[in-house]
Amino acid sequence: MLPVYLLSVVLNALTGIILSFCQEEPEAGAVSFSLNNETVRLVIGGLTFITGILKILSPVRGNVPVVGDLFPAIVGLAGGLILLFDFYRSKAPDSIAVERVERIVAIIGRNRKIFGFVCIAAAALHFIFYEIIFL
Repeated sequence: MLPVYLLSVVLNALTGIILSFCQEEPEAGAVSFSLNNETVRLVIGGLTFITGILKILSPVRGNVPVVGDLFPAIVGLAGGLILLFDFYRSKAPDSIAVERVERIVAIIGRNRKIFGFVCIAAAALHFIFYEIIFL
């Protein structure tokens, strides 16, 4: 599935750029298309998460029916969840659920830049070695 492959590479790279190089607190109310805009981050996070699910379910050359490209799929799922957690944390009122999300974001936040570089590396490796099953 070439469209899912292209989406996986592009969205993993964008997610990695956002996590590695953009500021942690997105700008609220910015109208332009910027990677610091919270709406753009929400859309990219949701698309990355959905593409990660599709990559797990898509076969590679018909050899393995369930497991597709495992590494980019897992990285896409995790990167999309990080961006979705960031959006939820900024929009949700203070509650017990936000405290649980804060714990998860605190664990991820310490390694945010490293995980961003892992997303970029997964996109680059997946682009170069597209026929390898788990990469």
